[in-house]
Amino acid sequence: MDSKKRIEELVEKLNRYSYEYYSLDNPSVTDKEYDKQYDELRKLEEETGYVLPYSPTLRVGDVVLGGFNKYTHKARLWSMDKAQTVQALKDWHNRNVKFVEEMRSRGEELPDLKYVLTKKFDGLTINLTYNEEGVLSIAATRGTGETGEDVTAQVKTIKSIPLKIDSDDVFEVHGEAIMTQEAFDKYNESSEIPLKNLRNGAAGALRNLNVKETARRNLSAFFYDVGYKEGEQFKSYLEMMKFIKEKGLPVDDYMEVCTTIEEIEKQIEHIKEIRFTLGYDIDGLVIAIDDIRTRELLGYTVKFPKWAIAYKFEAQEATTKLLDVEWNVGRSGRVGPTAILEPVELAGVTVKRATLNNMDDIQRKGVRIGADVFVRRSNDVIPEIMGVVPESLDGSEEIKVPETCPACGSHLVLNGAHYFCENTLSCKPQMVKSIVHYAGREAMNIAGFSERTAEQLFEKLNIKSISDLYKLKEEELVDLEKFGPKKAQNLLEAIEKSKNCQLHSFIYALGIPNVGAKTAKDLVNKFKSIEGLKKATFDELVSVQDVGDIVAQDVLAFFKEEKVLETIDELLSLGVNPMYEEKEVIQSPFEGKTVVATGSLQNYSRTGIKEKLESLGAKVAGSVSKKTDYVIAGEAAGSKLTKAQELGIKVLSEEEFEEMLKG
Repeated sequence: MDSKKRIEELVEKLNRYSYEYYSLDNPSVTDKEYDKQYDELRKLEEETGYVLPYSPTLRVGDVVLGGFNKYTHKARLWSMDKAQTVQALKDWHNRNVKFVEEMRSRGEELPDLKYVLTKKFDGLTINLTYNEEGVLSIAATRGTGETGEDVTAQVKTIKSIPLKIDSDDVFEVHGEAIMTQEAFDKYNESSEIPLKNLRNGAAGALRNLNVKETARRNLSAFFYDVGYKEGEQFKSYLEMMKFIKEKGLPVDDYMEVCTTIEEIEKQIEHIKEIRFTLGYDIDGLVIAIDDIRTRELLGYTVKFPKWAIAYKFEAQEATTKLLDVEWNVGRSGRVGPTAILEPVELAGVTVKRATLNNMDDIQRKGVRIGADVFVRRSNDVIPEIMGVVPESLDGSEEIKVPETCPACGSHLVLNGAHYFCENTLSCKPQMVKSIVHYAGREAMNIAGFSERTAEQLFEKLNIKSISDLYKLKEEELVDLEKFGPKKAQNLLEAIEKSKNCQLHSFIYALGIPNVGAKTAKDLVNKFKSIEGLKKATFDELVSVQDVGDIVAQDVLAFFKEEKVLETIDELLSLGVNPMYEEKEVIQSPFEGKTVVATGSLQNYSRTGIKEKLESLGAKVAGSVSKKTDYVIAGEAAGSKLTKAQELGIKVLSEEEFEEMLKG
């Protein structure tokens, strides 16, 4: 077959497979078969240079853009009027009733009011344009509502968004790009600079000119409105939503029809109850009139459509004064700012500190010491400053980067958007955090090791390298605060015991930037030894699951450092013996399945059940979704069990799980 014809055939097949997997939740091929055809397509595209604009290979985001181009939307994207009380909803509803009655008196045949309720997603609005050939031609941010920024390359990394659909009409569809909790946790597991919250994770991904980084964040999206459409028009919102779903665009499962305020109230209470079990952020409900003719007659204010309103949940934001900025040093040497706030109550918690990310973020938001700032709290993560109250800027002070490291006084260097202290050997926070990381449970598992112990080792015993741990003597330790002979002996025994360790634990313990515990396991399963990993090429590294360009470059750079190689050699000479055992391939009913474990299990710790499932070939997820195959529920299983039951997912007790293993 001609190469171009084969490319077209593969693109059509692979896009259909994606639709079946992401939209229908009913895959027709295995991951292995998909990967085989995907690799064939990528090879043919490289050989011929022929890449269709809707090829799935474009989703990897292998491009760095020079900047953002403006895009004028074909139809305006409106803001939404907001209500925070049921009374405000009643007032809005009564105005609608009055309007419909008035229009009927003038001869308009309008149906009784019917409202469609959808979740109000807390992400970043995107507007997709599909051309007359059904190809995704432009994706843009909301921007001013009339003009946004072209983020087509970034949006194409969202796997659930179809790159080509069956449609002859040009249309624009609005949705929300979001980051799920599962994607957030997975990204932060291996990221040197972790994300602070889900919304910023999504917004930062779409505003990133390095599209490879966007792809790493594994965004999702939900669509809920067609703002512009050529050809036949819709008669109702439900008809519009059916159209969106039939075109293969991801639509949230929740959509309720209500005709009374009492029914709406019940839905508000229901969504409030399940809000924090969803695995992504929402901040309310959108209530919209179903009938399009009624919408057209109601029209718009200067800012909002009159036919829809957003019911906002309890505020997750507050305003308070920025008293000062504290600069702290992390394990990687990054010197980052933390805001010290005048205490304020926010979503039931007293907030005194907040994240400030970096100087670019501070300058973009115009934040200054002494000014009033908007503080946002998302779920349970540390609050973040979102902006400044302009009227409070008089008398405020500029935030300045310290000239030297606040911990050790060494020179700071700017690398990208962040400042770093290069004094890795005698900068206390760096060294202490490196030692604590090395001793951690998923690393070398040195029992009884605390940050206070690490501080004393650094300050009193002049430990400047993790290898110095294996040179400690009992007579040195007993002189430390709160150390006696027994505690000293226990620590030395734990350090000695750590010498016989798993290779993946040792690799993770070394603290390679962006290499988390799971990535360390994946690397070890591929390269089998330290020498194998040292000699790994870039191409070999990126062939490992979930290892992209950034992680591969970090691994290569790490093993080129002379100090790193010397430390590893010294650790091995001191008796550290990292072991690797080929895992026996176990045929199990969990091979390739997505499993969530929740509640307290009798025979497994949280880490233990995760490792057991991974050894059985399962993918272990942190939240329940339609793609979950099994939920293993122990005692006191909570919202994850409830969601599994709602979705009809197979729930196993611990006994049933072990029974399945016996075959």
